Amino acid sequence: MHRVPTLASAALLALAAAGAQAQQSPAAPSGQGPGGENPRIHEIVRAVQPTRIESDVRRLAGFGTRHTLSDTTSATRGIGAARRWIYDEFQRISRECGGCLEVMYVGEVVPGNPQSRIPTDTRVVNVVAIQRGQTDPGRYLIVQGHFDSRVTDVMNVTADAPGANDDASGTSAAIEAARVLSKHRFDATIVYTALAGEEQGLNGAQIFVRHAQANGWRIAGVLNNDIVGNTRGIGGQASNTVMRVFSPGVPTDAPAAELRRFLYSGGELDVSSRQLARYVDRTADRYVPELDVEVIYRLDRFGRGGDHTPFFQAGFPAVRLTEMYEDYTRQHQDLRTENGIVYGDTPDMVDYVYTGKITALNAATLASLAWAPAAPDSVTIRGALSANTSLRWKAVDAADLAGYRVYWRRATSPTWDYSRWVGNVTETTLENVIIDNYFFGVAAVDRDGNESLVVFPSPGR
Repeated sequence: MHRVPTLASAALLALAAAGAQAQQSPAAPSGQGPGGENPRIHEIVRAVQPTRIESDVRRLAGFGTRHTLSDTTSATRGIGAARRWIYDEFQRISRECGGCLEVMYVGEVVPGNPQSRIPTDTRVVNVVAIQRGQTDPGRYLIVQGHFDSRVTDVMNVTADAPGANDDASGTSAAIEAARVLSKHRFDATIVYTALAGEEQGLNGAQIFVRHAQANGWRIAGVLNNDIVGNTRGIGGQASNTVMRVFSPGVPTDAPAAELRRFLYSGGELDVSSRQLARYVDRTADRYVPELDVEVIYRLDRFGRGGDHTPFFQAGFPAVRLTEMYEDYTRQHQDLRTENGIVYGDTPDMVDYVYTGKITALNAATLASLAWAPAAPDSVTIRGALSANTSLRWKAVDAADLAGYRVYWRRATSPTWDYSRWVGNVTETTLENVIIDNYFFGVAAVDRDGNESLVVFPSPGR
């Protein structure tokens, strides 16, 4: 009487085990290849100092206001004094690394419009420091924050606007990244940027994009740090171990052919900006484990914007790094106390250890990408009506190239869950991995295990 249920249960268990084995089989690696953690990047992470970041934030807040339309001639107050201090700081860092940084101003006159946030002709000036790559200098990686600030009235150019968290924290992250990374030499070029005009309409970022395009920069990634210092939210939430990365998707001007490809082949979750966000997430897991990354598939916070937007709109991979919880009493506020609530973006409310973690993640991501080969080009995929999936790509020209790693994930997963080292080849076939059930990508890897961004394939012939 009891044997039938026992046999049936055994059969069900056997089927479940077989199913579990089938589910796991795609993850089986074909050789490990170079990998593990790069000790030089751990050294970079350890070199970041929150005390220096705090000093920078307080110095920037000390200029009173950094409103884009504020005083440009004073030596102690206004946006002019702030940008000259940033310029001098980049110059000091460059002297310490033997002149490894090219420091410059990049600006334009924004025409005045009485109906806009810039009512009269205004020169908007960014401060830029360029660390040239050794073997692939035409490939650029950018880390940036905006150094302008504001109070409640966006047109108030004289009131104190310390802007400690928004965005002296992001600007200081870029400066500290320059201090740390300038001690090393990289294959690709790294650019450290303090942008102006963000609060008046992303003016500085638009100017910098035009500068990059005019000079033929091949931008491989933009890390925009905006509001990276607060650990308490407006609703009482608190976290000093989690941050957000906002990553935009399909460009608004995507051509019809590209939209058709997204429709039939997928890839709207795999555009380059979202690959960059995943890269930041994986870098945190590997090198900054005390900081967890929440990847959010959206351009920015709901109804808001930031300086990565012009880069994304120009076709470059760009993401926004920001704190997990925001306190809006600390953003865009006149300095005051009302009903027992202290308003204002002041240095005493910044968590500098937390900002240090985010800065370390910036530096680790930049180092990993700048040491890695360029991403593979012309990646294609085939496998319709087949039990197997085949990928092909052009060889990457890099002296220290070790080979390529193929990634794939189930359609319901936002992260690359499976990978296989395929060696220094330009095509591979994944047997018994059905193209309809997964998304795929390919990354180039150097001999130290540094990887490029993953490239999502186009349909092959």
